Amino acid sequence: MTVLRSILLFGLAAVAEIGGAWLVWQGVREHKGVAWIGAGVIALGLYGFVATLQPDANFGRILAAYGGVFVAGSLLWGMALDGFRPDRWDVIGAAICLLGVAIIMYAPRPS
Repeated sequence: MTVLRSILLFGLAAVAEIGGAWLVWQGVREHKGVAWIGAGVIALGLYGFVATLQPDANFGRILAAYGGVFVAGSLLWGMALDGFRPDRWDVIGAAICLLGVAIIMYAPRPS
């Protein structure tokens, strides 16, 4: 159950951070305005709170592992919302990052 909770929290964090950054991008680069930027800033702040809910208490480990989730999530977000089509190298790189997440977060450690 702890691993499942952790994975769900990583997913929620990715939606908040990537979504927030995307909203700011849309507001600035696509000229959609201050409301989009403001929504992005709120989502980015929410990301910071979601990260604190991870069952592991080690900040460095959580953020290091989340980096891999961010890489894969960013590619998925780009596919879903911007029509981005990753090539095989993008996919391989994201898979390697997710393998790193699994090793960092879920490898057995002595208590």
